[in-house]
Amino acid sequence: MKQTAIEWLIDQLIPKDQHEGIMDIIQEAKEMEKQQIIDAYKVGKFEAKLPIEEQTTGKQYYKETYKQD
Repeated sequence: MKQTAIEWLIDQLIPKDQHEGIMDIIQEAKEMEKQQIIDAYKVGKFEAKLPIEEQTTGKQYYKETYKQD
């Protein structure tokens, strides 16, 4: 499974046993990053002008790429 940049950074800087103390901040950052990825995907798809049957949504792309909702 791919990791987002935020997930990788967390794994590098914070020992697993200390994640719980800052999980709210981490989750908020991950949601922000997720939305940025979805928005960027939408822009790229719009600019590519693909036929409708070949289009997926930004949320579908994120879920398939990062195996997360």
